[in-house]
Amino acid sequence: MHARSGRTVRDLRRENRTAVLRRLYFDGPMSRLTLGPATGLSSGSVSNVVAELVAEGLVEEAGSVDSAGGRPRTLVRITPGSGFMIGVDVGETRIRIELFDLALTELARTERPLASSGPRTARYDVDLVVAHLREGVAEVLRTAEVPAERLLGVGVGVPGIVARTPEDGAVVHGQTVGWNAVPLERLLREHVELPASVPYWIDNGAKTLGQAEMWFGAGRGARSAVVVLFGSGVGACVVTDPMGPGRALEWGHLTVRVRGRRCRCGSQGCLEAYAGAEALLERWREAGGRPPEGADEETALTAMLTAAYPAEAGTPPDATALAVLEETAEYLGAGFADLINLFQPERILVGGWAGLQLGARFLETVTGYAREYALRYPASRTGIGLGTLGPEAVTVGAALLPLVDFFAQGGRRPEAEPTPPSPAWQTALRDRVSP
Repeated sequence: MHARSGRTVRDLRRENRTAVLRRLYFDGPMSRLTLGPATGLSSGSVSNVVAELVAEGLVEEAGSVDSAGGRPRTLVRITPGSGFMIGVDVGETRIRIELFDLALTELARTERPLASSGPRTARYDVDLVVAHLREGVAEVLRTAEVPAERLLGVGVGVPGIVARTPEDGAVVHGQTVGWNAVPLERLLREHVELPASVPYWIDNGAKTLGQAEMWFGAGRGARSAVVVLFGSGVGACVVTDPMGPGRALEWGHLTVRVRGRRCRCGSQGCLEAYAGAEALLERWREAGGRPPEGADEETALTAMLTAAYPAEAGTPPDATALAVLEETAEYLGAGFADLINLFQPERILVGGWAGLQLGARFLETVTGYAREYALRYPASRTGIGLGTLGPEAVTVGAALLPLVDFFAQGGRRPEAEPTPPSPAWQTALRDRVSP
């Protein structure tokens, strides 16, 4: 049966369910009476949808509130334990895997460190990464005693550009880590022991970071933002729709110095060759600094910051470390100015393990350089600050990918392996979650 607009009754029911689920997720608990104006649905439609969702266990009663002169109104909310998502961050120092319920409460986590020495391509050996994911997914499900059949999906944030093909699904082009058209989705389906009905959503890590910060972190309330991810390397995500997934930018490979330092991507003068944690530590070492022997990047960066900004009063700073960091602040400020001039965002937010460490020390200096190099008008309208979700934000954003699709399907679980999305999947995803 078709409605006048060409949509079927089934389409309309799905859209009504999506509207109720989305509103309850962001604004719940709510009464049926307030759900009507919030979703634009009639009171009858709201009652029918809520009854369906309660019967399916997706929505539950959550107390009551007094009404003006009448009986108390029953509140409803999404049932946290009615579904689960796994979020994965294929980071640059470790792989983090977390299991969440629908309320994004962390139920279990595991981390698999990546080698801190040796060739980068060996550190990111595809078979090793897939093995870490296979073992980690099994571990978090076992720890939380959650059956795999109850998963809504697995979201994975990765370094590099993610393309899609009909044959392999998500394919990763990670030039800086030696991944050349890696069919990651197909490999996960072949090696991770999950039901075929469980979908995988694989995307750029900076993009999943942006999704998390815009929904639940420092981006809430902003109409547009650029969320930058600092780790061993540098990436960014530009968001022009606060409820949409954003667009990944290879910002770290913007040229900031012609014929400059060699970047790990193979080019010269990239921002990442000066501002990524790996390059920052290399520059400190080249200038005569002494990072701790055998330490991983996180430990070494902490040591560099401690040397440059000693906590004890009267202790002189390490002049070499301080000089390298001050030069880095200027490069970053120039990079931020490019983002301001190109996108004119309302906010620039800094995240990632290295970004949070660096930002706490010299974000004010970086901001000063950004305003110096950017055009005055857009710079005056752009706030620059730190993300608020911590180093786990990429994992949280990755877990949101299957959740967004679940809501878009009206809270219906997948019953078969999904068809790979079309190239226009970002637009469709944005439309599904827009308020």
